[in-house]
Amino acid sequence: MNKKFISYCFLFLILFIFFIYWMIPVKSYSAKDFGIEILISPNDYDNDGIDDYTDIMLGARMDALNRPKYNSDYVDGGYPSDDVGVCADVIWRAFKNAGYILKDMIDEDIKNNPSDYPGLDGRADPNIDFRRVRNLKVFFDKYATHLTLDPYKIEEWQPGDIVVFGKNYNHIGIISDKRNKDGIPYLIHNAGQYHREEDALIRWQKRNTITGHYRWNGGYYDSIW
Repeated sequence: MNKKFISYCFLFLILFIFFIYWMIPVKSYSAKDFGIEILISPNDYDNDGIDDYTDIMLGARMDALNRPKYNSDYVDGGYPSDDVGVCADVIWRAFKNAGYILKDMIDEDIKNNPSDYPGLDGRADPNIDFRRVRNLKVFFDKYATHLTLDPYKIEEWQPGDIVVFGKNYNHIGIISDKRNKDGIPYLIHNAGQYHREEDALIRWQKRNTITGHYRWNGGYYDSIW
């Protein structure tokens, strides 16, 4: 058996393992499997009969299934086309599914409270500000409910929650209603990976540390009405 044939066999084995790992679905679980109550938001902002938490999660899932190409190019007008995006685009698209225009809320808050957003360096830009995780972190710090940063407190993680990673706030995603065998929820996010809804919360926590965990209860509108 020559070395070239062995090399081809080894390469085939690697490709086969890759296919198994990435393409074949892994069994997922639900909150019910762990005796965890699913929380229902008291709000249904778009009056579609689906509560906000669920709407946000479903909006993130739609973006995940669309699998936009990872692209962080600056866009005049702010909004990238549906076939491209970054991690922050998952968030505003998820919120849009619940009826919230996250860009407008962030632009207005920056206009009214520029000093709250140190990452701007005094230069607001509505075309990109809502697509920067550090600005989303400030916004959710101000207007969303703060929750545990410990991913192993599985009962405190609910579908539609927002999670921020990294001391420099370099990644963001939405919590799924799916869970792994230990009850850890799946993460819906865009880092350019094939599966956008995946068992990745712990992996990202180990790499970047969870620095924010939020639940949206319409706090921005509560503050201005």
